[in-house]
Amino acid sequence: MSDAERDAGNRKIKAGFLLLVAVSPPLIALQWNPTPLELLAAVGVGLLLGLLLVWYLGRLADEFTGGGRQPGRRR
Repeated sequence: MSDAERDAGNRKIKAGFLLLVAVSPPLIALQWNPTPLELLAAVGVGLLLGLLLVWYLGRLADEFTGGGRQPGRRR
């Protein structure tokens, strides 16, 4: 697998995970018949939580893989 393919796959995984986390709070809020403002707030909170979680998991993954990439080294 080339670095470009790996990077593209990682971006897709991050985007999918972000979408999953970002959509959850608005869907939960829909159970209580929210106002449009409350629904918008739920979307914002979901995006914020998703971004924070993707960032944290990325940092955690870097620790397990030895930090950044080293030139000439294949994973």
